[in-house]
Parts: sequence; structure tokens; C-alpha cells
Amino acid sequence: MAKVTVDQSKCEGADCAECADVCPMEVLVLEGDKIVVQNPEDCSLCEVCMDVCPEECVNVEDD
Repeated sequence: MAKVTVDQSKCEGADCAECADVCPMEVLVLEGDKIVVQNPEDCSLCEVCMDVCPEECVNVEDD
């Protein structure tokens, strides 16, 4: 299972939301004004979310 984390201290949340827009498995979602991780077991480890994050606050690891 993947370990998906978001560094909320750097994340711009609703002002960006690039990671939530590109996540094919809908693991990263915009909830209110924050990006939250839901169902990390669905993560395919594609790391597209990490690639598009301008603040480098998304991390995906194979657990």
C-alpha cells in the first residue's frame, strides 16, 4: 500500500489543487480549502501528483 502525505504547511490548497486535478485514482481531493488524502490503498504509485505540485509538498512512498 502507498503512503501518501501532504505537507500542509507548504500546500496552497484550493488556490492550487493541481495534485487533486491530476490524480487518476482520486486519492488526493480538495475538501474545503485543503487537500486531503482519502483511500491511500487505491494509489497506483504513478507519482503524477508529486510531479505537478509547484510547492513539492506531496510525497508518495511504497509502504
